[in-house]
Amino acid sequence: MKTTAGALNRATLARQLLLRREPLDVVEAVRRVVALQAQQPASPYVALWNRLSGFDPAGLDAAVADRRTVKATLMRLTLHAVHADDYAPFRAAMEPTLRGSRLGDPRFTASGLTAADADALVVELLKYADRPRTVAELGGRIEELLGAPMEPGAQRMLRQYVPLWHAPTGGPWSYGHRPSYVASDVTPAPADPDAAAAGLRTLVRRYLEGFGPASVADIAQFAMVQRSRARAAVQALAGELDVLEGPDGTTVYDIPGAPRPAEDVPAPPRLMAMWDSVLLAYADRSRLIPPAYRKLVTRVNGDVLPTLLVDGHVAGVWRTVEGGVEATAFHHLTERSWEGLAAEAASLTAFLASREPHVYRRYDHWWAKGLPAAETRLLPTAV
Repeated sequence: MKTTAGALNRATLARQLLLRREPLDVVEAVRRVVALQAQQPASPYVALWNRLSGFDPAGLDAAVADRRTVKATLMRLTLHAVHADDYAPFRAAMEPTLRGSRLGDPRFTASGLTAADADALVVELLKYADRPRTVAELGGRIEELLGAPMEPGAQRMLRQYVPLWHAPTGGPWSYGHRPSYVASDVTPAPADPDAAAAGLRTLVRRYLEGFGPASVADIAQFAMVQRSRARAAVQALAGELDVLEGPDGTTVYDIPGAPRPAEDVPAPPRLMAMWDSVLLAYADRSRLIPPAYRKLVTRVNGDVLPTLLVDGHVAGVWRTVEGGVEATAFHHLTERSWEGLAAEAASLTAFLASREPHVYRRYDHWWAKGLPAAETRLLPTAV
């Protein structure tokens, strides 16, 4: 069976709750969308505002406090908020990547410690993090265990390898820019390739549920695992997956019965969060980002700007300013599209008002450097 670029786009939007806002519980919504990119504390909240009807940010606060939703270093070696039940298999899937990248990083190896030394430290740090610990506290404990100083870069690599969850630190978005950590319920199994393979099979299934249909390259990109591992996981799931031909002839895989709406199903406008997972989940990001816009949205240091989504594709970027939301379109939009974006901006402004009215303000320097604009409009706080 062959699928089209338009059909792939709409399948993603349907599974990511972006064709219409759904009346879901926050924890179930996180499970449905698989993983929310969470480097920036506000982004999981803005992402769920885009996806849920009547979203109350207090619901995510509570889920985080109760550890039903957890935040940790996972796919692509970045911070994600995931359903607590998904953490263990996702961590197992990522174990080889996390171990190689963090314990093989020159900042860690320069410390003179080996991976075996790190394993011993991991056990002690998990015991120590039986309650939330700051970076300074963890660093002090590491140096106490070693009996010697350790460079901050080496500490950071070790800390990112240890299976720690970010602990809530308060408002406005549960997690601040000065993190604290608490032990997860997982112990690394670096010598257990079977556990890593089983975890990756689970991750592949979950990824396809939330982002499919997708190729082996897409799976490898989403998780940042070797393509050979992604291919082996797909092959191990043979018979459980639908096999389709993508628009360029690439083989894509999917979960039988998963939503695949028609490519002409309307897609409402959205004001997407910074680093929204849907923009980073594929090797071929043209599913949602026109190739000409990719470098405008994903900056040279990896910042992924908050975007305008129009008819299911990135059409520009937005930021909060005095008086509303400034929307910069990379191509001319219809008046109907602008009206839809204005309604979204009014809703977003109301949503942010009690927490952080000028969310993402620290990234305004990208606008100061200049962005190509076919049209820029101030979308006021009321329509």
